[in-house]
Amino acid sequence: MEEAAKAVEKYGILPFFTNSVDGFSLEETVTPDIWFTDKEGPWEWKGPLIRKKGFFYGKFFENKAAYVAPEWFLRLANYRRNGYDFDARYDDGLASRRDLDLYSLIAANAPVVSKKLRETGNYGKNGIKGFDTMITRLQMQCYVNINDFVYTLDRHGKPYGWGVGVYTTPELFAGEAFTKNVYKETPEESYEALFTHLRTLFPKESEKNLKTFLG
Repeated sequence: MEEAAKAVEKYGILPFFTNSVDGFSLEETVTPDIWFTDKEGPWEWKGPLIRKKGFFYGKFFENKAAYVAPEWFLRLANYRRNGYDFDARYDDGLASRRDLDLYSLIAANAPVVSKKLRETGNYGKNGIKGFDTMITRLQMQCYVNINDFVYTLDRHGKPYGWGVGVYTTPELFAGEAFTKNVYKETPEESYEALFTHLRTLFPKESEKNLKTFLG
């Protein structure tokens, strides 16, 4: 886990799963014998890395999860938001009412477990459809991130099963460190900085793949 933390700090971005940039993920670099076993591995590292290191975590690239160091998330959020806070995005017709309702529900209740969100917002089989699509879109736009993961406890008080995401907003997660700095440069400048950074990390990767990764 400490090596993963150092990788996030070194590269600024560390995707969880394979993506358009070859070799740029935990999935491709963590030894398979701790990936799906009883040993502690990448699945169990997620909560501690978010809590202890302050990394942003969510589906930020190609609809897949990644860790992003704070200084690079500022630029990613500025680029993806294109300078808009969510209310302004909605007012300009760039977001749907359903997305606004879900975003507002998260902002009002964060940090909030996904199960609670579904229940409170009446999302699901007999309610509003498309929860997973909407929550992914809000993460890709960098209006929502994951604050932690919680686990079901057995009768001995030990966690088991898959961790369940706890959602928040970057504004609530990082406070003034985010709100005072996220719009300091133009979205175009943020994109250029991100692209140049990735090009430096992966000089042999195709421009097409780097652009696909950035979205």
